[in-house]
Amino acid sequence: MGEPEPGSTPRFSGRAVAVLGATAVLAVALDQWVKWLSTEHLTEGEPVRILGGLIYLSLLRNSGAAFSLGQNHTWVFPVITLVVIGWIVYMATRLRSVPWAVSLGLVLGGAFGNLGDRLFRAPGPFHGHVVDMISLFAPYAEKFAVFNIADSCLTVGVCLAVLLELTGRQRDGRKVVRKKVESA
Repeated sequence: MGEPEPGSTPRFSGRAVAVLGATAVLAVALDQWVKWLSTEHLTEGEPVRILGGLIYLSLLRNSGAAFSLGQNHTWVFPVITLVVIGWIVYMATRLRSVPWAVSLGLVLGGAFGNLGDRLFRAPGPFHGHVVDMISLFAPYAEKFAVFNIADSCLTVGVCLAVLLELTGRQRDGRKVVRKKVESA
């Protein structure tokens, strides 16, 4: 496969799309498995201290977003998530970069993981509460927000995307080379 013509839209890479899909599936599977284990084996109000108190497993059901923001507007989160999923699917049609595939796969998997909670958990569709269980340094968000595997995937995926952008890596596989400005 040769290089695309300047100004043309490059075709997607089957390898990159496969990596995106596999990353997303793995993220969703791990997230749902950990949520299932948490709801089966943890009790709300009884945190489990591990790693000397570095991590607490503290079962919570969160109707809001990060830091419990927007608890009275739960319907908004699935709508935003569907827009993000649509954008990633659109981007996949131009995707040729494996690092970008990992980044977008993590975001996609995290989005689907929490969307499943919003759609299928109590109190009902588009109002479901997300299962969170990981609390750092203290139980129940005393020091840091309680989160889940989907949240972690979203965070790592976005951080990787920012890093890729800052280093000039394009989703189509090209690298932007910035010219140094010479001072007078």
